[in-house]
Amino acid sequence: MKIMKQAFSFFVLSSFVIVLSSAKIDNATQTTPPVVTEQSTVAEQKELSYNELKTMVAELKGEKLSFKEKVALKLYKKKIANSFQGAAAEGKSQLTAALLAFFLGGIGIHRFYLGYTTIGILQILTLGGLGIWALIDFIRILTGDLKPKDGEYGTTL
Repeated sequence: MKIMKQAFSFFVLSSFVIVLSSAKIDNATQTTPPVVTEQSTVAEQKELSYNELKTMVAELKGEKLSFKEKVALKLYKKKIANSFQGAAAEGKSQLTAALLAFFLGGIGIHRFYLGYTTIGILQILTLGGLGIWALIDFIRILTGDLKPKDGEYGTTL
């Protein structure tokens, strides 16, 4: 029964986070949709801070949030931010990644381009796995298996 209660609480909290993150709520607790013009992007819109989000969820719930709910709120805030950052990865080109892997794969430049910094450093230290790792990455990029860390390619082959 306790697990069911926690699952329900988590479900309600996640629903609040999704609803609140999709709308901009001012201090008077009036809901107003975000204004998006042709020139503005999602990244330019004001994001709700964690404290604002926590206060709004606590007001909607009617009581203080438990520790688990606060952790879930922080995790969902990061997921929402990552989904907005996925739009930044749309500018990555599969052709550029393939050319970087072919010419500079031995030092892992293509991994930096795709957002995998740690693996890029490892490839520098191992010289692309003596070329084998770089060759595998080149094939994975051509087949579309190795994608940017934050989403899909903007332009494909």
